[in-house]
Amino acid sequence: MIVTIDGPAGSGKSSTAAAVAGRLGFRHLDSGAFYRALTWAVLAAGIPTEHWHSLTTAQLDALNVRGEPAGSGYRLFAADQDITGLIRSVEVNANVSPVAALPAVRVWLLDRLRSAALGVDLVTDGRDMGTVVFPGAEQKFYLVADAAVRARRRLLERGEAAHDPERLQSEIGRIEARDRIDSTRAVAPLRRPADAIDLDTTNLTFDQQVGVIVAHVMEWRRVHG
Repeated sequence: MIVTIDGPAGSGKSSTAAAVAGRLGFRHLDSGAFYRALTWAVLAAGIPTEHWHSLTTAQLDALNVRGEPAGSGYRLFAADQDITGLIRSVEVNANVSPVAALPAVRVWLLDRLRSAALGVDLVTDGRDMGTVVFPGAEQKFYLVADAAVRARRRLLERGEAAHDPERLQSEIGRIEARDRIDSTRAVAPLRRPADAIDLDTTNLTFDQQVGVIVAHVMEWRRVHG
């Protein structure tokens, strides 16, 4: 069974998907982590931004970015280096959206993401999981939240002062800019799957939003076996 959780940056997709997978005994595939890992590798390789549009799948292969099953999820590597803890930096955040919009990147990762779902029950999150990568998923969810709430979550995620008005406003600006880029890009833009269940997490506790999704999935499995 495949469960997809899509939504804009900071809506709580990854943390929610990981908790849902844990509750259900499914594997968690964080698609954003794969894009972040590739972005980290592109930056680390020193490839100039003006050359990104001409990157080929062969050049992406040479970066040797891969995910290896670990626990209920995956750890990310570039060559022999475990970069799982390095992919949520400000620099990666600022560049992951344009990297993810590159046609070669979408092609390169699409098969890898689908291959990760073979033979396992999976909860996966991203921006086009239910529309492009797994359009036939049995259960789809679309998470949203106010920009200020999402910005505060991102600051806390990075261990920064979420109560600092200047930092918060700056992060809100970045979140809103990311939304515009993700929603208007030509390749696989952020879209709500037509058959998704909407979930606004603005005023929900973490346990509540996890509980809502788990309840839906368990009911689906009860009905469909």
